[in-house]
Amino acid sequence: MPEREGENTAAPLSQLEAKIRALMSRLQESRRENEILKSELASLENILRTYKLPGGSGISPDEEKGSLSDPVPYAEKQQMKQKLLLLLQKIEMELRNNQTV
Repeated sequence: MPEREGENTAAPLSQLEAKIRALMSRLQESRRENEILKSELASLENILRTYKLPGGSGISPDEEKGSLSDPVPYAEKQQMKQKLLLLLQKIEMELRNNQTV
């Protein structure tokens, strides 16, 4: 009778161990993917920080407003920058939501 109990518990234990191994490999793959996504996000943030819109050569907003030859007004440039920041924030939130799952 004790042999039978050992057989009954061996099969579920081996299944449990196999599932744990599969989960561990998925976790490692998710961590690798997370690192890649973090790197891409950091790259996008750096691009955004260094991104210069047309006419944005370090001129103050007051000087830019007075420039008639500037094709993109200062207000539009600010809107574009804000939209890019919002997009990056959404990407970062999405990554964080996927990380907790």
